[in-house]
Amino acid sequence: MRQGITDEQSRLLTSWLGEFSVVQDYSWPLQDTNVLHVATRAGEGFIVKASATSHHIHREIAAHAGGFEGLHGRVPALRHASAKAGILVTEFLPGTLVEGTPAEDDPETYRQAGQLLARIHRTAGDSSTYAKTLTIKTRAWMDRAHGLLPESQLESFEQELDALRPGVVQLVATHGDYQPRNWLQDNGQIKVIDFGRADRRPWVHDLVRLSHQQFVHRPELADAFYAGLGRTVGPADADVWRLENLNQAIGTVVWANQMGDTDFEEAGRNMVERVLSCA
Repeated sequence: MRQGITDEQSRLLTSWLGEFSVVQDYSWPLQDTNVLHVATRAGEGFIVKASATSHHIHREIAAHAGGFEGLHGRVPALRHASAKAGILVTEFLPGTLVEGTPAEDDPETYRQAGQLLARIHRTAGDSSTYAKTLTIKTRAWMDRAHGLLPESQLESFEQELDALRPGVVQLVATHGDYQPRNWLQDNGQIKVIDFGRADRRPWVHDLVRLSHQQFVHRPELADAFYAGLGRTVGPADADVWRLENLNQAIGTVVWANQMGDTDFEEAGRNMVERVLSCA
């Protein structure tokens, strides 16, 4: 087996799948997660995700436990999992990643992605603590951003946070990283993969990355997405939408700097400027 797969994970894989071979390695070195496309002797294809340290495995198992009713064939189907061992197996979902292909510029891609997200967003109750917790996390990012961002921007962030009053927040089951790098295109049909960042959050959380990437200067893509989703960000969502943008913008800068990812860090700086320019 691949280096990094523990003996216990290897034992479980053999008990679940029998003899198999690795077709392709999609591992995430920055997150200490092994991601393998494997095939059994019977010709079945699976995706194996394993890590001894990453919390993403636990989140993905929990997301599948919540169910994806009516989405068979559009999201990976979970076949085996052990949260204790840090490993899961899903059925291989055929298709080509949307990112970097003509499908990334096609409004139909976004219409379907919006429709899928509406079905993924299962109601998960209300929270009186979510916004307070996210504000604390955002301020923690700010403490680590000194020297990475101008002090004037950090002061603006502080003022923005002080002005927000999100109150009780309605939660749904979010994907957590909803963008073309986690969408597949298969003969015109869009599919969604990788629920390793899934969690209970406000529905607007899944719109932040798209708004700062694919939707910039492309209103036709945003319009198609919201038409599929069946809702848009309105006045009732304004404060939590603002809070999610502030958190993800500054978090991107700090995390990317920590990982040494200069391109992603620059994208985070652009997010910060865009968020503050909309104040």
